Amino acid sequence: MEIRSTTDEDFDVFVDTVHAAFGRFPETPVEGGGLWWSALEADRCLLALTADGRPVGTAATHAFELTLPGETLVPAPGVTAVGVLPSHRRQGVLSAMMRHQLADLRAHGEVLSVLLASEATIYGRFGYGPATYTQRLTVQRHRAALRGEGGTAGAPATGADRGSVEVLRRAECGEILEDVYDRYRRAQPGALSRPHRWWSSRAGQPPISPAPRYVAVHRDADGVPDGYASYSLGEPDNTLTVDETITCDDAVFTALARFVLGHDLTSRVVFRHMPPQHPLRWQLADFRAGEAGDDMDWLWVRLLDVPRALTARGWFTDGELVLDVEDPFLDEHDRYLLTVRDGKADCVPTDREPDLSLDVCDLGSVYLGGTAPSTLVRAGHIRAHRPDAAALADALFRGDRSPHCLHWF
Repeated sequence: MEIRSTTDEDFDVFVDTVHAAFGRFPETPVEGGGLWWSALEADRCLLALTADGRPVGTAATHAFELTLPGETLVPAPGVTAVGVLPSHRRQGVLSAMMRHQLADLRAHGEVLSVLLASEATIYGRFGYGPATYTQRLTVQRHRAALRGEGGTAGAPATGADRGSVEVLRRAECGEILEDVYDRYRRAQPGALSRPHRWWSSRAGQPPISPAPRYVAVHRDADGVPDGYASYSLGEPDNTLTVDETITCDDAVFTALARFVLGHDLTSRVVFRHMPPQHPLRWQLADFRAGEAGDDMDWLWVRLLDVPRALTARGWFTDGELVLDVEDPFLDEHDRYLLTVRDGKADCVPTDREPDLSLDVCDLGSVYLGGTAPSTLVRAGHIRAHRPDAAALADALFRGDRSPHCLHWF
């Protein structure tokens, strides 16, 4: 079997093969827009070919940046379009492609890679671990009052908002969305960049895609856009669905939530991608009016260079840990001394006795601060070699903000 990068000449073969792997057909592009695969770059795609040259598998990466705790940015190849024809599954094609891809990424100096897992049982064996989570929040319209509004008891939901909200059609505000999202993702741990080619090709889910949407754009007191909520109204029963709410400011988020919760002729408002433990439920006058559901993993992280990855992120507690890291897929086993002082980390090989023993996929899960190491100790994933090791690891890996990713790829 041969695994090689695609060229512009055989990119259509790649697209046809990945669709065949999932039993689908490439749709006709929408006029003025694009499809999910239109953001792919030919030189970042891999084809697996049989000895007689038949394509049987695909894998690709997008060129993203990932925001780490401490608002530092690192390149983060986003793995996507991974598929094997049904006739060639369970024959080692997927493992060969993933091993080839990881070797390529390392050769290009990447410290980590990320993906969204179609099935939770597939990618752990390749070293990926779930690192951010998301959920759906549904609020019944007749119970949507915020605390301190409409005669309800309690303090106001947030400080006074001196800005304004304007309703625009998606086609009217593309540059605004791109700019506001870019400012947001640079400040939000776990967020991915959306390269311009995504916006220009309309390659993702709403509000990137050509699907018709209204956008509530929030402007500050000086008229500068600083947040938006993309939404649509439809079935069942006039449900208003919010694709995403983007802002770096809690007061702006509340203003946008107030806007959509107050929309006329709606029975309920569904926020599709909410960070777990988001304060909006606590801002409702009726706590039970906010029904959380579809709690699921989102961004999975795979460390390719453990010392460089650990020294790249920001840290908020001083301390020292010895990590014994197993990487079964790449047949590697290393031990590192992680030392954190004044927000910076040093990570070097060591022969000291370990404080924690863990798989590289579990290190990926705790890396952004969204999964507590002690949770994985209790689950039997991580082994703690001394009583206080899990608590120290919790304190060290905790971020400045809970990580969240809502970009789909």
